[in-house]
Formats: sequence, C-alpha cells, structure tokens
Amino acid sequence: MFEKQILIPSAEEILAEQPLPEPLKKIKRSRDDLCKDVIAGRSDKLLVIVGPCSAHESKPVLEYVRRLGRLAARVEDKLVLVPRIYTNKPRTKGVGYKGMFSQPDPEHGEDILRGIRTIRDLHLHAIEESGLSAADEMLYPENYAYVEDVLTYVAVGARSSENQMHRLVSSGIETPVGIKNPMGGSIPVLLNSIYAAQSPQVFKYRDYQVSTQGNEYAHAVLRGQVDSYGNDIPNFHYETVMQVYEGYNAGGGELKNPAIVVDANHSNSGKCFRQQIRIVEEVMQNRVYDGDFKRAVKGFMIESFLVEGNQKHDTVFGKSITDPCLGWEDTERLILDIAEKV
Repeated sequence: MFEKQILIPSAEEILAEQPLPEPLKKIKRSRDDLCKDVIAGRSDKLLVIVGPCSAHESKPVLEYVRRLGRLAARVEDKLVLVPRIYTNKPRTKGVGYKGMFSQPDPEHGEDILRGIRTIRDLHLHAIEESGLSAADEMLYPENYAYVEDVLTYVAVGARSSENQMHRLVSSGIETPVGIKNPMGGSIPVLLNSIYAAQSPQVFKYRDYQVSTQGNEYAHAVLRGQVDSYGNDIPNFHYETVMQVYEGYNAGGGELKNPAIVVDANHSNSGKCFRQQIRIVEEVMQNRVYDGDFKRAVKGFMIESFLVEGNQKHDTVFGKSITDPCLGWEDTERLILDIAEKV
C-alpha cells in the first residue's frame, strides 16, 4: 500500500522556479568540456572528484567548495577538480539518513520537496562562489532530472551498475558518467554496463518514450569489491587496472574512450580514510612506469571534508555524518602532490 503524502512538482516546474542563470550556464559548459577532454584523452590533465561522502548541510559544503575553487586555480594546468556534492545517500540495509534530497535536515524526517529546492539552491551558490560545477551520484534515475542542468559529472554506484534503468538513463546524459564496478567486483559486468550506457537506447523515462544517442563518455570507476564473507578486496592495483583496460580494447572498438577513475575510498581503502593518500600515491607511481596504465587512468575519487573523520550527529562544522573523510589540510597536500606528479 502506498500512502500519498505530498505532490512533487515536475522537474520542468522546479527548474523554471530555480533556473540556472546564463553566466553559470557558461561556466558549466566550459567545465563539461574540460571533463570530456580528460575522459576522451584529448587532455593530459587528471580528473579529481573530491568532497564529502554526503552533503548533509549547505554552509560547510559551500565553505569546502570555495576552498576547492581557490585550489583549483592553483592546479588548473594539471588537474580538473570537481567537487562531490552528493545529495542521495545509498543505505546498505535500506534505512537511515538518505541524503539532502530526501532529508534537508538530517535530524528530521523526509521532506523531499524542500530537499529538492535546498539542493538546487546549494548547487547554484556553489557554482557562483567557486566557479566549479559538481558531481553527484545518480542513485534514483528519476531524481536526476531535478539537477541535470547543474552537474558536470554523474556517478553510478556499485549497487546500481547492474540496474537496467541506470544504464539506460546514463546513455542520455550529456556529461561524463562514471560507472562503478558492482559490489562483487565483476569486470565483465562493469564493461557490459559501460557498453549499454554508450549505446543508443529507446525506453520509458518519466512520462515519455525517449530515445538516446548513447554517452561515449561513460567510463569505469574501480572502487574495490566485497567478497561473500563481507571482506573488502581492493582493485586499484596494477593488475586489475590493466585487466579493465584490456577489456576495453578487446571488443575491437565497441567501447569508446577507454578510461578508468580510481575510487580511493570504499572497498579499496576498507573505509580507512587516511589510506586514500597511499592508494593515490601508488596509482600515480604506476602511471610513471607504464604508458598504457597512464593512458588508462584518468583520475581519482577522494572523500574529503573540512574536518577529518566522521560523527554520528551534526555537531562539528564540516565533519561527515556518513563515511569518514580526509580533512582539508591532508586533502590540499594530496591534490598538490598529484598535480606535481602528472
């Protein structure tokens, strides 16, 4: 039984109510092109998607993004920095805080309409104040329409990468989509997901039959895997990266733009957030010694916030209330180190 609670306006109505101003549209278009150029190999820069595990409150996120904007200007000749403004939070058991989209106040219950307006306001201010358009996870494909005009990068999570609707919607997105390997770590499943996202599709989306041209910028994100006993198994090492790269090339050109982004946290780090520094350093070292590895790895995902670690309730400004994150000082040093080694 479904109890109707609140009628949610259409995405078209919300976008008309809170439009992206033309000056910010120009910024986003420019940043979209930067990201596409990295994924397609037209640029030698690296892509770094970095920010809190989940954006639970606007003020600390905006402070973080402002700092990242200043840092981006220092490394713009080597890196493309994309802030994580993740507003939908997947839950392993399906209960708990589900992100700002559903709960604009994490201490209170769901208020989806207020959440939608809150995250659009956050994105508009983030671009305006930092010059950076953001990344978010497409946890629920129909929700994507409410932010499709403000995002430069879209992630499909490990729990969603085998889902047909996520694959189909990815095929119509005009910005890079990073598809994570499934929880079990299957490389063939990952590559099949990328193939589906890169292919033209026809399907029902919201109220219409729609057709897409395919998204040639859909690519792999390696986030580690979880075995049948719940153990984390990393997959950022040289051998796995090269297996994925070889899988890209095995189809005789069926897959475009072979690109891999390494997620330095999650099962690659065992959620030991400080290990992200070591993981990034190892990947950067492998880029030095192998040309194919360097061509394959286009960037990183890093979980980071103003204050390191995490907390159960929002008491410390700029500290994650979900997974633990690197603090700002370590993040800044890590990004400068990446830029130096590109």
